[in-house]
Amino acid sequence: MKLKPVMVAGIIDDIRRVFQVLTEQSRKIEHETSLTGPQLWVVKILKETSPMKVSDLARRMYLHPATMVGLLDRLEAKGLLKRTRSEKDRRVVFIDLTAQGSELEINSPEVVQNLLVNGLEKLTVHELKNISGGLEQVVNILGAKDVPPQLIMSSEINAPKRRRKIPN
Repeated sequence: MKLKPVMVAGIIDDIRRVFQVLTEQSRKIEHETSLTGPQLWVVKILKETSPMKVSDLARRMYLHPATMVGLLDRLEAKGLLKRTRSEKDRRVVFIDLTAQGSELEINSPEVVQNLLVNGLEKLTVHELKNISGGLEQVVNILGAKDVPPQLIMSSEINAPKRRRKIPN
């Protein structure tokens, strides 16, 4: 068999595997917690480190702060977290889990996004550039360069819409 078809088949199978893991884990999360993966990820991070500033949580999740607001609104409406304004600087908002949020997190499944971020953060810059370049090519092949980045298995869009350029 020629090398190119074998490589293409391997890439397609790897993409299938990624989608399979994302789909299965997202269904499990929603079935067990009634939350989306990104919502449960917020709960898990807050269980580890809270109270936490909204801006710090957004940075930790690699999300735009405006995207965080929607996630936090839904979690607050479910009674899983609370927001408190800083007394020193009223512009700063801290978020913390409620007792109900802490209880939900105890037996909840792992979040794929967290596995992905933790794994990527351990890679070298060279490895990250290789992955980034390959994914950028896949995005271009699919004509999806201008598609807003939706959170994994969620309807949330991560603003801003422009993709960051990676320095050489």
